[in-house]
Amino acid sequence: MLLVVDAGNTNVVFAVHDGSAWRGTWRIATDPQRTSDEYAVWLLTLLNLVGLKPADIERAVIGTVVPVALYHLRRLCRDWFATEPLIARAQLDWGFDIRIDSPNEVGADRLLNALAAHARYRGPLVVVDFGTATTFDIVAEDGAYLGGVIAPGVNLSLEALHRAAARLPRIGIGRPQTVIGRSTIPAMQSGIFWGYIGMVEGLVTRISAEFAGSAGLVPREKLKVIATGGLAPLFSEGTTMIERIDPDLTLEGLRMLADRNPRPHLSRDRSRPFESD
Repeated sequence: MLLVVDAGNTNVVFAVHDGSAWRGTWRIATDPQRTSDEYAVWLLTLLNLVGLKPADIERAVIGTVVPVALYHLRRLCRDWFATEPLIARAQLDWGFDIRIDSPNEVGADRLLNALAAHARYRGPLVVVDFGTATTFDIVAEDGAYLGGVIAPGVNLSLEALHRAAARLPRIGIGRPQTVIGRSTIPAMQSGIFWGYIGMVEGLVTRISAEFAGSAGLVPREKLKVIATGGLAPLFSEGTTMIERIDPDLTLEGLRMLADRNPRPHLSRDRSRPFESD
């Protein structure tokens, strides 16, 4: 079985795939100080609840945008599951070209989304990920990664609004009844919800026009828009531009990447430092 670890800025998601289906998916808040032993106590308990043992895990793959969390996640795989994890990075075999100026700078999560989205939906397409950052990633018809857009995430914007404006409260995210708010909280909710809908629609329109011009496409061959991330269902309610919602896109990308690349060798020398990434 394959242990998949997706370590983001907000949550670390663990999942197990048995070769045909996901056996379980669990998440925990991202804490760079959390040790491998702390992860193990939590994760082994959850595995046991679905009838899985450490010996059932034969391979592991990690994708992370939090470099300081990587050491303990790798140690978790080595010490508790006796496997050296594959680390998602640009140098691996992705099965597509990374056609940007500095391939080593692109976040693994964005490449993983591109990999899974092209396999499931084919290109050309845009993947909108409503995560800690809101990202737009463009995939060509042949699956090549072409770059994208990075904007502040919804929760980051809410927190910044609360911190910077003394009289504005901390609010939850929701779709307001009207665009025009008649008190402070509805006005803030409208600004966030409809503001992000406007950003999505505006950026997708501009990306489509730029892509069509560079690729020589006629207007009817527009980009498919795939959304992922926890807030994707909410924001998809406000626009017709989002065609599909796929909450497991990054996990699927990690699974596909692990299947494409050789399993790393586990060293029995515990004094050997990890390879640099």
